[in-house]
Amino acid sequence: MRFIIDTSTWVSLVKYYKPFDNNSVIYDFFKQKIKTGEFVLLSEVSIECSFVSKKIVIKELDFITDKKLITKTTSLLPTKKFYNLLDNQFCNQTQKRLLSEVDIESLTNDFLKSADAKIILKAIEISKTLDNHITVVTEETSSNNDNKLYKKIPAICKELNINCIGLPKLIELFNKEITVKIKNTSA
Repeated sequence: MRFIIDTSTWVSLVKYYKPFDNNSVIYDFFKQKIKTGEFVLLSEVSIECSFVSKKIVIKELDFITDKKLITKTTSLLPTKKFYNLLDNQFCNQTQKRLLSEVDIESLTNDFLKSADAKIILKAIEISKTLDNHITVVTEETSSNNDNKLYKKIPAICKELNINCIGLPKLIELFNKEITVKIKNTSA
């Protein structure tokens, strides 16, 4: 099983879990899982982490920018089938009707360069191999997309029958490997 982790998950990990990680258990666990290839850190996700939430992720998890751990995505190119899915199933049709062709083309190009699109393309690539099951880990929900042209990761994963979970579920899957001891904080 392999897991592709979205930027939103890295932000949540640093904000809500790492503060209680007095012995660097979480840090070591995630770094090791990326080293072994079980967790996939895409180049676009690494770049996003360097400018979201006041750079909190790269300040707390320095391995996020380690080039040896990052999976490059330059060879991930959308197929004709992917473009058809993008145009018909991954697209918010109501929003699309409000846009000009030029706007749609511009937003499509921006989306294809985004971490979200690269996560989906990598998940499709991995899911094609016989022995690798893929799960996308994101804190996004499939509801309301803020009037954006393309659906959120969970909605796209559902369309593609790709497993999609949040950080709490990921931690639950590995709870035997992650044991964080919290010191008594009462005064």
